[in-house]
Amino acid sequence: MNSEITVDELKNIPENSYMLIDIRDEYAFSFGHIDGAVNIPQDKLDEKLSELPKDKKLMICCKSGLISRETADMLCEKGFDAYNLSGGYCDWLRIKLENGSVTEAVEKSIRKKFHKELWSRFAKAITVYQLVSPGDKIAVCISGGKDSMLMAKLFQELKMHDKFPFELVFLVMDPGYSPENRRIIEKNAESMSIPITVFESDIFESVYNVDKNPCYLCARMRRGYLYSKAKELGCNKIALGHHFDDVIETILMGMLYGGQVQTMMPKLHSTNFEGMELIRPMYLIREDDIKHWRDYNDLHFIQCACRFTDTCTTCNPTGTGSKRQEIKRLIAEMKKVNPQVEMNIFRSVENVNLNTVIAYKDDSGVHSFLDDYGE
Repeated sequence: MNSEITVDELKNIPENSYMLIDIRDEYAFSFGHIDGAVNIPQDKLDEKLSELPKDKKLMICCKSGLISRETADMLCEKGFDAYNLSGGYCDWLRIKLENGSVTEAVEKSIRKKFHKELWSRFAKAITVYQLVSPGDKIAVCISGGKDSMLMAKLFQELKMHDKFPFELVFLVMDPGYSPENRRIIEKNAESMSIPITVFESDIFESVYNVDKNPCYLCARMRRGYLYSKAKELGCNKIALGHHFDDVIETILMGMLYGGQVQTMMPKLHSTNFEGMELIRPMYLIREDDIKHWRDYNDLHFIQCACRFTDTCTTCNPTGTGSKRQEIKRLIAEMKKVNPQVEMNIFRSVENVNLNTVIAYKDDSGVHSFLDDYGE
């Protein structure tokens, strides 16, 4: 059996005497990890055993210290000096967030280093797509991840410009987060001076036993709750943190998996909540730039706080990855051949020529090119 070691105890061990191994998948690891950790996903550990040092302690880490305990036991049985990092990445992050405010550094980075990549594109989307109007009261919806946290800071920056009057509410819905994940969200908001309003729902409980598409159902229910609470607070808009990469991935997903040409719109009217509108002010911001901002400021956010991921897996615990991840990999491969492929995908839904499509749909129904072909 392995020994347990805490994050605080790890600090007192010489770094050259151990190897810290994070066994979460690559996607989870990319969202944030302990400084100095090496990523060896659990399903690839067996093929890496011969490369692991026998003369060092192996500190095994996962999200919360549950899965890593079993892995450390396995390594001990194979002759390694392995230890389970109790509390995992979440505990390390909790301690890190106790360090205090990062507001000044974060805001300075938005105004200076990332002005072009983040602030300018945020402002451009708001102007081009007419997302914010005088008198608006906007619920900035915060999930706790990098995208929504950055969106909140960008909205605060916009408010400071004071070009016209509008109000902001920074809205966090707790759909059943673990105490650790909720604490991370609250601590990040506190350290970045984001005055969040938290309300609770039982969405995770409702979808926990749903076998088919629980993530899709959860997303739909979350949006409904956000609309409802925002309207209750007197808001006329909710803002979501979807970015440019989300948009182009949605276009390809619709084509390859849904057999249709569609996109994620920069804004749309709610069909169920009269007078409410959804806006996406991060529409023109690239995900790599968001990651760069996060890493530059040494920020750490939750990846996905749903109950399905509390045991250190992503939303697809089979390890095969989601359709969105497949699309990400496909775009990355195409970009190697054509560096403009991402912008071309985006522009494809700006340059639709109805004279060159077989059929299209609108509110009045389906229209075929044959309808007026002989005229």
